[in-house]
Amino acid sequence: MKKSIQLIGLALFAFGTQLNAQRSEQDPREVFGFGLKAGVNYSNVWDREGQDFRADSKVGFAGGIFASIPIGKFLGLQPELLISQKGFKGSGTLIGTPYNFSRTTTFLDIPLLFQVKPATFVTIVVGPQYSFLLKQKDVYTFGSNSVEQEEQFKNDNIRKNLLGFTAGADFIVHHFLISTRVGWDFQSNRGDGTSFTPRYKNQWLQLTVGYIF
Repeated sequence: MKKSIQLIGLALFAFGTQLNAQRSEQDPREVFGFGLKAGVNYSNVWDREGQDFRADSKVGFAGGIFASIPIGKFLGLQPELLISQKGFKGSGTLIGTPYNFSRTTTFLDIPLLFQVKPATFVTIVVGPQYSFLLKQKDVYTFGSNSVEQEEQFKNDNIRKNLLGFTAGADFIVHHFLISTRVGWDFQSNRGDGTSFTPRYKNQWLQLTVGYIF
């Protein structure tokens, strides 16, 4: 088993070395690449149908892997696979007691982005995104009391599969990059709309740093 892991590691190292050699010989926009990135989401929720539902933004983790697939010099495709935390915060008063509420939703995000590469150091990306809800955690705070609940999705009409849209830019210096994104869901969190759960759609800003091989 240990020997197999060592062989896999050597193969990945050799593959990365070959890609680096190609990048040094060619315009990097024309070379296939893959990479890792991690950073933060600054997310909130919205409702186009105008329900009286207000929320504050919250910060969560975002990170994963991606590939850069060239289609000529100036165009390409960029699929990504990310773990992405979204959600919102809120507050109010119940029977004269102030309370705070925080919801963290953890998604597996799979954007399929179309690349436009006007220069070697910048790539503009835009495209659809599929998101799968992995878990949801709610924290309620009433005065000095705090209650935490992790939703199992058994008794509520929660939509776990969501379609959305994302756009942004990657700024590349040698093998390092800074990625900026803005995104929002096309579908609301509720399945057929009969749930007592507040209806909303996710929206987020994302900032990550990474390394491309």
